[in-house]
Amino acid sequence: MKQHVPQSFPMTPRSGHVYVLTLACDNHFGLVHAVSTWLVAHRGNITDSQQFDDPATQRFFMRVEFEAPDVALEALRSSFVGVAQAHAMSWQLVAATAPYRTLILVSKFGHCLNDLLFRHSTGVLNIDIAGVVSNHRDYERLTSTYDVPFHHVPVTASTKPAAETRLLSLVETERVDLVVLARYMQVLSDETCSKLDGRIINIHHSFLPSFKGARPYHQAHDRGVKLIGATAHYVTPALDEGPIIEQDVVRIDHRTTPDEMVQAGRDVEARVLAQAVRWHTESRLFLDRSRVVVFD
Repeated sequence: MKQHVPQSFPMTPRSGHVYVLTLACDNHFGLVHAVSTWLVAHRGNITDSQQFDDPATQRFFMRVEFEAPDVALEALRSSFVGVAQAHAMSWQLVAATAPYRTLILVSKFGHCLNDLLFRHSTGVLNIDIAGVVSNHRDYERLTSTYDVPFHHVPVTASTKPAAETRLLSLVETERVDLVVLARYMQVLSDETCSKLDGRIINIHHSFLPSFKGARPYHQAHDRGVKLIGATAHYVTPALDEGPIIEQDVVRIDHRTTPDEMVQAGRDVEARVLAQAVRWHTESRLFLDRSRVVVFD
């Protein structure tokens, strides 16, 4: 059987009349027929369609990308309401080319931030960076070279509530769709995590829970670890335990020094986080309780 190998960052331009419909509901008879009938009624031409029926939860997930050059987005949304109500669907319909307003948070490690800024500048991520927030000023100059607003928001034990209030204010005033923790080394409160549920992504090394605390790569080196990995996940109040979006690993051996392990870890972290951001902003991710369904 031929294996499908996804292209990580496609550059093919799309017209302004390409839309993405995503939906989830309890699985039952007639769902695909209902969506197909609606598309035919609006002369929609399907360019990509994926679906998944989770036997463990009896939930149905579907992503349809289609062209409808004769129908406006709001008209499509209005007409789909009846279909969604009839089948108790949670759904979203967006223009495929509409960028996600994205806020990036960073602390003292800038590899993921630098990677996201570069990918955004070259047009391979469907995002519009509303700003970069940091509790340090280390990457203010880097951010400015991309003409992206930089917000210095110091965080101490006494100012943490005020810092999170400012963060949420930026999310609201800048109409932010997605928050990305690009190695932001502050633990967000349960309240903030809940307010951003389903639209905040984090990245960390995959040594957890084996090697916690300071210098995890040196701990791993001392134990002779042979794989270095990274995990991107949605943020929840449970620290580093949110639904996993993407993971990857690179092999090392006994000759790899701790510093080389750190560099390898940074590379895989940047790659995994960018992939997670790409999938989210292309409406390819569905929360399925504690898991994430990924239509790549």
